[in-house]
Amino acid sequence: MENILVAGATGTTGKKVVKLLKSSQYFEPIAMVRKEHQKAQFEAQHIETVLGDLENDISHTIVNANKVVFAAGSGGEKVKSVDQEGAIKMIEASQNSNIKKFVMLSSMGAEQPDSNNDLYEYLMAKHNADEFLKSSNLNYTIVRPGSLTNNKGTGKIKLAKSLNEFGNISRDDVAQTLVRSLHDDAVNQSTFEILEGETLIGKALEDI
Repeated sequence: MENILVAGATGTTGKKVVKLLKSSQYFEPIAMVRKEHQKAQFEAQHIETVLGDLENDISHTIVNANKVVFAAGSGGEKVKSVDQEGAIKMIEASQNSNIKKFVMLSSMGAEQPDSNNDLYEYLMAKHNADEFLKSSNLNYTIVRPGSLTNNKGTGKIKLAKSLNEFGNISRDDVAQTLVRSLHDDAVNQSTFEILEGETLIGKALEDI
């Protein structure tokens, strides 16, 4: 069993990632939470937690982890300090702790932030974090979904390095893609976009 630190464990997608990891035969989640009172919801499920705030030093959070899923986000409020600098801090801490794989939840459009004026600041923060991860010495997977929905997952996606189209995808299927990307033989040193589709997630990851 490998220990997976989940940054953003209290978020809507992060909670789904933690749940999938907990039911996995390969992985054990470590839920990173920002506030003491947030621990209880995970501890009630016998899930290990660690306190860490992405705006402060988080080097201690990584100590017991083998791999990382970065699913944290500021919700548009602190995009530079959380989505960009927080991610960079976590990447640096991972490099210093010999983390075996870093799976980043990014966003479609992060490749060319200036193509969307409304989301420019957010996409630029994601872009900078992604580029920092690519230039690190870590094994990584960067997952760039379209607009997230709360629809029930289908277990099927459309996946490509660049899809050249916009659309939706359920948080269920995004979480599933993030967890499957953690495997040693899956999508290493890879960046790709995902939307709702017709290909089983496992098959789509194999094909890339």
